[in-house]
Amino acid sequence: MGRLLDRVALISDVHGNLTALEAVLADIDARGITRIFNLGDYVGKGPRGREVIDVCQARCEVNLLGNWDDFLPDPTRTYDNEALAWWLAQLSPGQGEWLRALPFSYDFVMSGRRVRLYHASSGTVHKRVRFDHDEEEFLSMFRNTPLTGDGPEPNVVGYGDTHDPYYEVDRERRTLFNTGSVGNCMDDPTPIYVILEGVLDSLEESPFSIQFVRVPYDVEAELAFARAVGMPAWDEYVSELRHGIYRGEMGLPEGPGYHRRPRVLAPAS
Repeated sequence: MGRLLDRVALISDVHGNLTALEAVLADIDARGITRIFNLGDYVGKGPRGREVIDVCQARCEVNLLGNWDDFLPDPTRTYDNEALAWWLAQLSPGQGEWLRALPFSYDFVMSGRRVRLYHASSGTVHKRVRFDHDEEEFLSMFRNTPLTGDGPEPNVVGYGDTHDPYYEVDRERRTLFNTGSVGNCMDDPTPIYVILEGVLDSLEESPFSIQFVRVPYDVEAELAFARAVGMPAWDEYVSELRHGIYRGEMGLPEGPGYHRRPRVLAPAS
């Protein structure tokens, strides 16, 4: 009888939505999964970045840097508005420094595949690669850069940032997938995360799977909390959390780091 396969849960883009994070973690726990890797963007857009960081520090084995995590607490940034100031002030002392010091990427082996995780692209957390990328953008996601290091190049890459899940494989068996977002998913606003299943730390080919999981949660409770604490950009939060409609499509202000919603290439279960 073969060994049981290992499972790792991948979460990304919680964006201060503690209600969604707690629902996703409860689902992960119910499945008996103990290893959780976080692909970044803990803060911004939602009201509880501080609490999300606390939970992820306690629960996630791997925590990676996101674009909001780099931008929001940057002491040299010059752009500011009411919402950014509010989200930054909500963090506990030292949390901004913790965010900006997070590693850029994480590599491991599973079922004979070399897997690399990062937030947005292989060279920076501030370059967005959407589902409708061209071939050069696709290939660039697998290349080594000064930030990923010069180890073996991956043949499986998982990332977040765009808030839209998808899965793609080319003829060389390179696999690219986007985890979607736990706290701010577009199109279908139901939180989503990914389960990788295979044999960890094994270079021998064996069964390997990527599963997308949608987890319903109490969105009205999350919105009520954001309103009660006076979070700016509440209307924008409503359009995204209730309807999965990106705030830019509602004629609302975008600001840096916001995500223009593309069409989804293929539905995720």
